[in-house]
Amino acid sequence: MLKGGRMMRLKKSVILACCMVLSGALFATIGLLAAPPTKVKAKAKSAKKTDATKKQAERKRVSVSVAREQAKLAHSIYAVTLDVVHHRYFRRDKSTIPARALEEVFPRVAREHGLQARWIAVNANAMSIDHRPRNGFEKKAAKVLATGATEYETVSDGIYRRAGSISLMDKGCLGCHLGLGASGKIKRFAGLVISIPVK
Repeated sequence: MLKGGRMMRLKKSVILACCMVLSGALFATIGLLAAPPTKVKAKAKSAKKTDATKKQAERKRVSVSVAREQAKLAHSIYAVTLDVVHHRYFRRDKSTIPARALEEVFPRVAREHGLQARWIAVNANAMSIDHRPRNGFEKKAAKVLATGATEYETVSDGIYRRAGSISLMDKGCLGCHLGLGASGKIKRFAGLVISIPVK
């Protein structure tokens, strides 16, 4: 039998492993949905550029319709991962909160595929100051999602942005997001914002 500390590390490892497996599925699917590759003119190599910078510079922008499908798929994969980790591995007093664990996946997806993701508070308390809506799109999205809409999207400045709702009603989230004694009379949501460069 494992002792408390070892069990905790094992649970965290299992949560991160699940997140990484599902992220791998996300990477593969996004790759399949991407537009066919085109020839890219060879650029002069610079010793100062890192591999990550080169990948970013050479990444092809996709059409809005492809970006929309990628964003919907990414939202679905992140939401399902969040739900599975909550139900199977999360123990309130002993584990990393699943939404927080997924935040470790977001930068990896961004580096590999240029798909940015972040949580926003909608009509419940933000659990981090980083989750407060930052810009006009996120503030408008929070208002729209608070009405019960499932998504809100825009395209501007070469970026497709989609905010999708994440229900806080069935995962035991209200205790933290609203405090002790919170009732489920009003449906509460968080938002997942996904941004993808477009043509």
